[in-house]
Amino acid sequence: MPNKQLIQFKVYLPAIEGHVPDDIVRTFRAFLEFCYLVRRDIHTEDSVAQVQDALGRFHHYRVIFESTGVRPDGFSLPRQHSLTHYPKLIRMFGAPNGLCSSMTEAKHIKAVKEPWRRSSRYEPLEQMLLTNQRMDKLSAARVDFTSRGMLDGTVVSSALQSYSTSQLSFKNLAEAFSTGDLHRDDETHAQDDPFDGESAAPSSSTASHVDEPPETWSVNDPLAVAGVVLAKTPRMSVHI
Repeated sequence: MPNKQLIQFKVYLPAIEGHVPDDIVRTFRAFLEFCYLVRRDIHTEDSVAQVQDALGRFHHYRVIFESTGVRPDGFSLPRQHSLTHYPKLIRMFGAPNGLCSSMTEAKHIKAVKEPWRRSSRYEPLEQMLLTNQRMDKLSAARVDFTSRGMLDGTVVSSALQSYSTSQLSFKNLAEAFSTGDLHRDDETHAQDDPFDGESAAPSSSTASHVDEPPETWSVNDPLAVAGVVLAKTPRMSVHI
């Protein structure tokens, strides 16, 4: 609890005395003693015993809130439940001086307050659970996309990169076509090609193999080069 709230409690106790039942005043007094004790820089077995005594009195007197109808269904508050673990944790880890229970408020905001604001306010629990489920999935997807490098850069940089790649592929295609670097995979049948300009007419052996599967071309840019190959040899089927 912050120091500001502890100072406010000093004023609060005498302000409510005589206006509320005595057990309510005793409840706040026991809670205030507990807060001051656990904030010590050094703890001994005696101080831990005092913490347990103050905690016991707090739970004993807070029943007044149930009997007066303030909390008719009892108490189910995480922060008040966490008080029961302080004596054990002090023995295990030392004085919790500087610890502030408001750190749990951040999770409460994300898991409860924000989903409630996004709901229709009518039977919001199911809507809140669905919102949390979707937010968890989005967080998991973001982690997965980041690990795959899918979130690197921006939409503009991705478009510019695609444009540069397409321009480079077209340039390579034009250079290869102008220098005659487009070759067939199987060079052994180059002499039998009936489409090499002024070559002799196809022989009978070549004519008998007209229905054989078409040859495959080795290219860098399949879609672009396929169009060039089809333009040069319109009667051949090119499989890329």
